[in-house]
Amino acid sequence: MERKKTKGRQKIPMKKIENKDSMFAAFTKRREGLYKKSSELATECNVDIGIMMISATGKPHSFFHPTFDAVISRFQNPDMQLGESTNLEVNAARNEVNRLKTRLEELDVREDIAIAKKNSYEQMEETRQKGWCESTEQLNADEVFIFETWLNETSSNLHHRLNQLEIEASSSMRHESFGV
Repeated sequence: MERKKTKGRQKIPMKKIENKDSMFAAFTKRREGLYKKSSELATECNVDIGIMMISATGKPHSFFHPTFDAVISRFQNPDMQLGESTNLEVNAARNEVNRLKTRLEELDVREDIAIAKKNSYEQMEETRQKGWCESTEQLNADEVFIFETWLNETSSNLHHRLNQLEIEASSSMRHESFGV
């Protein structure tokens, strides 16, 4: 199957967006992108950063790392050493950001694994629907292992159900022979 040919990412011309809904959507996306880049810059380069903006609707938005007070104090007097309490706040904020970032990375990995499993199961279901023989030859080693695991589990479930049915059948035969 041939992939659809696209132009890829296109440069958006820098001009005022006239449509209000499009403008709000663009503002939200760009603001989030700016916050993300600022956070990365603060983490990678160990810098203090502050951003303030007012949206077209008049709503203020801001991003400060590590804290508002630390950034403003450093901006007003770059040579000033931060006080002990401010240093504690800054360190606590940085530690919390690092902890949350690590947690986010862990959740991203879990999400990737879950998506891969889901895709694999969907592919196995599709394979099952196509027919066993014609499609199992197209599976790679990991897919064969997953497919084998699924087959073993299905076989075990079938044997268990068959045993239940045999027990029920023999029980009903005993009841019939005793006139119960």
